[in-house]
This record gives sequence, C-alpha cells and structure tokens, in this order.
Amino acid sequence: MTSANDSLQAAGKRSLVDATIEQLREQLAAGSWPVGARIPTEHELAERLQVGRNTVREAVRVLVHAGMLVTRQGEGTFVRSSSDPASVLRGVQRSGVRDVLEVRAALETEAARLAALRHTPEDIVRMRAVLAREAEVIASHPERAGREATVEHDLEFHTAVVEAANNPALTEVYRYFGASVRESMRTAFGDHEMPEVVVATHEALVDAIESGDPDRAEAACRALLDEPIAAVEQLLASIAARK
Repeated sequence: MTSANDSLQAAGKRSLVDATIEQLREQLAAGSWPVGARIPTEHELAERLQVGRNTVREAVRVLVHAGMLVTRQGEGTFVRSSSDPASVLRGVQRSGVRDVLEVRAALETEAARLAALRHTPEDIVRMRAVLAREAEVIASHPERAGREATVEHDLEFHTAVVEAANNPALTEVYRYFGASVRESMRTAFGDHEMPEVVVATHEALVDAIESGDPDRAEAACRALLDEPIAAVEQLLASIAARK
C-alpha cells in the first residue's frame, strides 16, 4: 500500500524531472546546441543542472519521444529540433479557422502534385469509392449536403488524396490539420453553416491525379479548395458585421 510520504516523494521526483525537461527545452530553443550537434553527456548535464543522472535520463527520454532529441547507439544524443512539436501543435489549435484552412490548402495542393506522380491504381479506386459513397449520402440527404451528413466522407476523400502522394511525413501532418479544420469550422460556424460539398470538383481532382499531370492536379485541387476558403471568408465577414 502506498503511503502519503511515498506519494509526496513521487510528486517531488516528477516535479524535478519536469523542471529538468523545461531547462533542457529552453536550452534547445535558445540554440545552445544547434540542430545536429551532440548534447553534453548524462553526467555533464547532471552536474550542470544539479540533479541526479536518473532525472537527466528521464528528461532526455521525454525529449526524444517529443522529437527534439535523437539517441544514436554508441554515439550519444543529438539535437533533432530546436522547437517542441507539441508546442507548435498547441499554437495551431489556437489559430483561427481561416489560418488553419490556408495551411491545409497548401498541404493539399502539394499532395495533389505528388499524387499525380506517385499514385497507384488502388489509390484511384479508393478515391472514387469514397466519392461514390459521398454522392449517395448527398442524394439521400439533399438538405444536409456538404454539412454533417458528408463531413466524414469528405475528410476521408481528402485524406486519400494526401496518402496517394506516398509521403508518410506529409500524411501525418495532414491528418492533424484535417481534423483541426473540421473542428474549427464546426466550432466557428456550426454544422448548418458549413460549406456544401460539390462532388463534380472532387471528381475533377481525381481525373487530374489519374492523368499523371502534376500541374493539372494542383490546379484542380486549388479550384476545389477555393470554394470552402471563399465560404469561410464570407461567413467570417458576416459574423464580423453582426458584432
């Protein structure tokens, strides 16, 4: 059975680790060790920070997991990034819907270019299948077209486009932005004001990707995304006018 003293000791240890993590994070952000450089040894860090080696080891493990450091067997620990990805994502969450949508558009247009060059036949089949399901939903719920009745299908379609680029890093970044845009739009406008989905523009994008022409694919993607961006601009202007 855990005693109150044990709990207090555990809390104290955790606070020490958190403080060490914060100090190391600040050093990384300040550029004390540039990207690619090896950080001081565990022993050296423990002496500098006046903490135990176990505390340093745990703090480094957390920063490795966060993507700021990388450990190479037999070589040491090196700086991978001077910024904490978690902090970046928290900043994205605080951004406005227009800002997030514009970043998503930038990711999607580049993904469309890459998809035109790298897609597989299976990618095209998947995109067309998602569009077919989306068209069925719109046909059965015409009054809800493009709103909550199709939002999941639409996100699935755009994710399929990005995955057809066959770039795992791009896919992971996009997954976050795709979900953020959906939630931001729902929060800002409500389902009843979300832009309608036009299947024809989505089909044109698939045709462009299948053609293998990256310029055509980028143009088709931009034409598709111009619609929700314009709708968001209009809704934001309307909201501002009511204030």
